Amino acid sequence: MSDAVTKTVAPLRRKSNPINGKQTNGVTIDGILDDHNRQIGSIINSQMENNAKKTDDGGGGEGEWTSKASFMTWTMHDIIYVARHHWIPCLFAAGVLFFTVVEYTFQMTPASSQPFDLGFVATRSLHSILASSPNLNTVLAALNTILVGMQTTYIGCTWAVEGRPRATIAALFMFTCRGILGYSTQLPRPQEFLGSGVDYPVGNVSFFLFYSGHVAGSMIASLDMKRMQRFRLAMVFDILNVLQSIRLLGTRGHYTIDIAVGVGAGILFDSLAGKYEEMSKRHLRTTRCSLISKDSLVN
Repeated sequence: MSDAVTKTVAPLRRKSNPINGKQTNGVTIDGILDDHNRQIGSIINSQMENNAKKTDDGGGGEGEWTSKASFMTWTMHDIIYVARHHWIPCLFAAGVLFFTVVEYTFQMTPASSQPFDLGFVATRSLHSILASSPNLNTVLAALNTILVGMQTTYIGCTWAVEGRPRATIAALFMFTCRGILGYSTQLPRPQEFLGSGVDYPVGNVSFFLFYSGHVAGSMIASLDMKRMQRFRLAMVFDILNVLQSIRLLGTRGHYTIDIAVGVGAGILFDSLAGKYEEMSKRHLRTTRCSLISKDSLVN
């Protein structure tokens, strides 16, 4: 009876047959490693075969530029979609074509003549009024000087009072670059220039024409106001900046290119000041982390 029971009972575990002490339950570690290596080898071989197939089909060579060029997949539907939903780049593309024709066909201003300025043409009537009314020119110059004082006070207070140095850093960047560029290319003062003793810089002193620090400073102040959600104050500054630009053109105090680059300079140096702030904060965090790590090692 005991023999029958012994024969019918199946073993619950496979017997271990150790070989060099590395075998357990009939499965060796070397066998597992061999299976893993075979799988990796098969994957590498399949990748090499795919790469070889791409090379045979012309992939990676000159054929890839012709067979997979983006423009070869364009359809009329794609062109219509771009024209409808990306009309701003399309407008600039048309502008490139138009001004390419203008550039290669217009008559350049001779060296003996004053520079042609479209802003001077547009403000010809204002220039006549200011030339015939010196008192009005003086009043507008005084108001413009007040605007310069307002923007300077605001930019300085953002750092000295509010502890936000971005606008101040942007102004320092901007005026330094203006000095370098203004001295590098000294444009002639327009013959019709209408000066005033109360215009900034006060006292009829010399100044750089390229580019307009008045406009760039107002842009930096306005951008900071918008960043701080002072939208009404920013709108007031933007309107005053437009009126200031018209007056500068009317008095021939700046060329149109000075005004346009002044706007761009304000935006550019405000962005660079923001990047400088981020870089400084990141460097400060890295320095603090390294000091903490050194203290922990010492302790």
